[in-house]
Amino acid sequence: MKILIKDGIIVTMNAKRQIIQGDILIEDDQISQLGDVEFQQVDKTIDARGKLVIPGLIQSHVHLCQTLFRGMADDLQLLDWLNLRIWPLEAAHDEDSLYYSALLGCGELLRGGTTSVIDMGTVRHTSAIFEAVSRAGIRYLGGKCMMDHGNGNAALLTEDTTTSLQESVDLLERWHGRENGRLNYAFCPRFVPSCSEEMLLQVKQLADEYQVPVHTHASENKDEIELVIRERGRRNIVYLNDLGLLNERLILAHCIQVDKAEQNLLTTAKVNVAHCPSCNLKLASGIAPVPEYLKRGVNVSLGADGAPANNNLSMFIEMRMSALIQKPIWGPTVMPAEEVFEMATLGGARAMGLQGQIGSLEEGKKADIVVVDINKWHTCPVSAAGVYAQLVYQVQTQDVCCTIIDGKIIMEKGEFLTLDQADILQGAESSLQRVRQRAGLV
Repeated sequence: MKILIKDGIIVTMNAKRQIIQGDILIEDDQISQLGDVEFQQVDKTIDARGKLVIPGLIQSHVHLCQTLFRGMADDLQLLDWLNLRIWPLEAAHDEDSLYYSALLGCGELLRGGTTSVIDMGTVRHTSAIFEAVSRAGIRYLGGKCMMDHGNGNAALLTEDTTTSLQESVDLLERWHGRENGRLNYAFCPRFVPSCSEEMLLQVKQLADEYQVPVHTHASENKDEIELVIRERGRRNIVYLNDLGLLNERLILAHCIQVDKAEQNLLTTAKVNVAHCPSCNLKLASGIAPVPEYLKRGVNVSLGADGAPANNNLSMFIEMRMSALIQKPIWGPTVMPAEEVFEMATLGGARAMGLQGQIGSLEEGKKADIVVVDINKWHTCPVSAAGVYAQLVYQVQTQDVCCTIIDGKIIMEKGEFLTLDQADILQGAESSLQRVRQRAGLV
C-alpha cells in the first residue's frame, strides 16, 4: 500500500536535525521518499498543510496492566502505593480484565501520538497483553513481570523462581518478533526487592542467550534504597552491576536516588535510563538528575509509567514536565526543547534497540509517523523555527490528528481503524468492577 503525506512541516530528527516543508511517501511499512516527492499513484493521500509531521513518539516505561486502576492509588509514596493498592489490584486481574486494561492504555497512547512502548506486564495472564497490543497496532517491547521474593502483599503475586523463568521463556518464544517484528520481548524482573538473586542471575543469562533487553525499576525511592541495602548489602545500581546486569540492553526506569559512583557505572555500561517525571513528582520520589546523565552521554528516554502513578499517558505532558522540573535546579537554559524531543523519539528508539528503524523520519526507516495540527489557539503562531518549543511546551494530545505505525493508519481525525472505543470502555468498566471486588477494594 502507498500513502502520501502531502505538504507537511517535516521534523525529521535526522543527523542534521532538518525541518523540511514537503511530502513523505510510504510504501508498505517504510518511508520510501521524503521531501519533494514526484507524482505517484497512491492508495491514500493525507493533507498535512500547516501541520507538523513528526516521528512517532516512544514511551520507554509504561504499565498497560495498570491502566484500569487509574485514580485508585492516589496520594501515596511508592512502597505503600505498591503494597496497599497496586499489588492487590494486579493480583486480582483475570485474562479479560488485563486485555481491556491494555487496550484502554493503547487507545490513549495512540490517540496522543505514541507509536511505541516499553511495557512491564503483571505476573499472570501476560498473553492477554500481547493479544491486545497485536490488535491495537502499537509497536511493543515488554514481557511478564517477574516476582519471586517480597513481603506484605507482594505475596499475592510472587511465584517460584523456576515457574517465573519458564513462563517468561515460553512467552518470548511465542511472541518475540511477531507482527512483522512489531512485537518483541523483554525480561521484566519488577525490581530488586521483588526478585531473588537467583532469579536476577538467571534473567541475565537468558537475556544474553536470547539477545533481548531487560526492563526493570531501580533507585526510585529512598525507602527502596534502604530496603535494598538491608537485604543485599549494597545500593541498587552497584548490586545490579555486581550481578552483571548493567549493559546497553538494560532499561532502568527512574534512577532518581543515584549517587556519583552509580552514575559512573550507568555511564560506563551504557545503560538506558527511562525518565518518568510526572510519576516521580506524584509519588514524591524525587527528581532524576537528567541533565547530569545527558552531559555524561547516558541515553535518556521518557515514559508516563502506569496510569495510577500519573493518571495520564500523554507524552506531551511528559516532555513539558521533563523540561520544566529541571530549570529551578540547573537554570533556565537546561533541557532545551530540541533535546527533550530527542529523548521522546531517538532516545526511546535507542532504548528499544531500534534506532536504525524508528525515532526519526528518514528514507528506509519504518513508517511510524504522527501528524499534529498546530492551527489551534494554544499553538498559534506557527513558526518552523520554533517547532521543538511548540511540541514540548504547547502541543496537547488532542492536537494529534493522524497516527501511522508500520505504514498502517491506526488513527485519523480522532477515529480509530483498529479499536472500538465503545466496546473497550464498556469492557474496561465491567472488568474494573470484578477486579475491585476480587481485590477487596470496592
